[in-house]
Amino acid sequence: MVRLTHGTVRGRTIELNEDLGLRDGQEVRVQVTPVTPAADPVDGLRRCAGALAEEWTEEDDRILEGIREDRKRDTRREISE
Repeated sequence: MVRLTHGTVRGRTIELNEDLGLRDGQEVRVQVTPVTPAADPVDGLRRCAGALAEEWTEEDDRILEGIREDRKRDTRREISE
């Protein structure tokens, strides 16, 4: 039986997230691979926030506002009966 599960290291003990269904005292072979935490997708935005602040102009604000307004506009066509 080969099974993949997760757990947490506490000193010399690994607490598993689930019961493996093995008898107490059963000898097992263990391969441990550290799990790196998933990156928060917002971290990238936080790191680059302000990167263009010195180059940003009022024209850039006008362009973004135009894009925002275009997205609000209803683009559906009426169907004649």
